[in-house]
Amino acid sequence: MVTKADIISQLTQMRAPTDKIVLMHSSLRAVGPIEGGAQALLDALVDYFTRDGGLFCVPTHTWHNLDKEITLNMSDSDNCLGAFSTVALEDGRGLRSESPTHSMVVFGDRAKAEKLIQDEPLVTTPTAPNSCYGKLDFILLVGVAQNRNTYLHCVDEMLSIPNRMEEKTMPLTIRRTNGEVVTRPTALFYTDYIEDISDRFIKYDTPFRYHRCITDGFIGNAPTQLCNARKMRDTIALIWNNSGGIDPLFSENPIPQKWYCTHDI
Repeated sequence: MVTKADIISQLTQMRAPTDKIVLMHSSLRAVGPIEGGAQALLDALVDYFTRDGGLFCVPTHTWHNLDKEITLNMSDSDNCLGAFSTVALEDGRGLRSESPTHSMVVFGDRAKAEKLIQDEPLVTTPTAPNSCYGKLDFILLVGVAQNRNTYLHCVDEMLSIPNRMEEKTMPLTIRRTNGEVVTRPTALFYTDYIEDISDRFIKYDTPFRYHRCITDGFIGNAPTQLCNARKMRDTIALIWNNSGGIDPLFSENPIPQKWYCTHDI
């Protein structure tokens, strides 16, 4: 049975930061039995990551509501990511961003959290560089791999990578806590050679490790990757600079070493 103290000890061993903006993608099942359940896990993570002024973020996506009248209802805990995201929404301490499809709950100093989410009404894509995703310092992958790393969609936009977004926007709706309904024009992810490009984000794992973007550890029983957002962005930029215009995710083949290695092979 994993305890809150165990989790904090594991994060300390990873040298996870306590003063940065960290987003966690997770599999609660992979963590294993926790004394106090998912709430105790949330408490441990919030206590640790906000200790020295950091912010801890939990994704609360609602893209499963694209065909519904309301895509995001700020007054309920509806999401498509499972039990831990639901616990984070129902906890009450965090602030939820107003992205109609890719919202997150932010824990920590309220003024800092408000600043992080303040630009959400201005963005027209789920993970725009001026959204919360473009302000992340680290991504914590707990029991999941890079195919769950939503931040990499943001990197695609930062680097203006082609063939990643719909050209047209669609009107998506948000119901705020005061009952007001607002419409947000949003362009969704799209790639013409695969249904979900994130399925191939796993190909970046080897280049990321070559450039030391990842620190490995555990949370409970779950293998955990602490990923440096800036280093991941720089690594993908290097790959594209060396690929001669070839999309590194076009096929299922590994990314050629010469595209990311910085020495002769």
